[in-house]
Amino acid sequence: MVAAATAAVQLTEIRKVHTMFAANAGLRRRPLLLILAGLLLSSTGCSNSPAPEDATSAAAGSGSPPATTGDRPRVALVMKSLANEFFASMAEGARAHAAQHVGDYELIVNGIQDETDLAGQVSLVEQMVAQQVAAIVIAPADSKALVPVLRKASAAGIVVVNIDNRLDADVLREQQVQIPFVGPDNRVGAKNVGLQLAKSLQAGDEIAILEGLETSFNGQQRKLGFTEAAAESGLKVVASQSAQWEMDVANQATAALLTAHPGLKGIMACNDSMALGALAAVRAAGRTDVRIAGFDNIGAVRQAILDGQILVTADQHGDQLAVYGIETALQLLDGAVAPGDGAAAQGTVRDRETAVDVITKETLSR
Repeated sequence: MVAAATAAVQLTEIRKVHTMFAANAGLRRRPLLLILAGLLLSSTGCSNSPAPEDATSAAAGSGSPPATTGDRPRVALVMKSLANEFFASMAEGARAHAAQHVGDYELIVNGIQDETDLAGQVSLVEQMVAQQVAAIVIAPADSKALVPVLRKASAAGIVVVNIDNRLDADVLREQQVQIPFVGPDNRVGAKNVGLQLAKSLQAGDEIAILEGLETSFNGQQRKLGFTEAAAESGLKVVASQSAQWEMDVANQATAALLTAHPGLKGIMACNDSMALGALAAVRAAGRTDVRIAGFDNIGAVRQAILDGQILVTADQHGDQLAVYGIETALQLLDGAVAPGDGAAAQGTVRDRETAVDVITKETLSR
């Protein structure tokens, strides 16, 4: 009975935190609309795979739609879950860029149901290949599982650009495909966030790390960055486990960690959704001595930082990340880099490292 009551309190807290912060950040119901759009089912193929949110239908009686609409190339943005505010802001940034360059390209926005829906994201890429888009800009949910289908896209002559979560280098070599990466150095960003958190703690204090998907390169790099920060600051990592990028999973994991490690003083979460889940559990436990760090700088966490409930996060400028990937794709389509053949067509493309900044109450108050 006590355990059930505690779980109910935690669920209530997590909903309260999310609703309050979303309202304060001015998000209101817009993300819900994006979530619903991301959940649209495909009329063909796997029945539980989402359809392109802004896809353009082929003309009646024609075969697959062309790679261009008139003189404009069609660029598909394939993201992770639009239920995550970070990716919703990424989509909005991409749409704003497309609106400003309406004569240059047509944008198709795609999103999967949740961070673990790998089959759904593979299906989205397959749909884009079938529609013969000119380019695919993708934030892969998994660093390994998406490589084979992206190789097929590249072999079909489609320009592929990887953003946010870097594809696995070994699998890319095995598949004999080279795809440019556009995004931040997650390891450095997480280390800087961890060092900022450490300033509020003492050497020897116990901390825990909430990881993302274990097969995601950005999650692996953020864990390494947090671990390095803890080691340099003399903090003791007593637990490190995956919460799958999800707020409710992080809530449950943190509740268990607080029980198993009553001396816990800090939680380093590899994304902001998990940081909010950790915050809900900390509040439900009545703990005011646990410092929390996140990564992504979503609106709800910015408000939590201003309110003194989360200490620090990292801003990797999600609203611009997709734009940088789209710009790279357009450059490739314009012939800025001499292509090869088939799967090796992008072998000469260079990666582009983007900014990642530490966000604290002080930086937000400037």
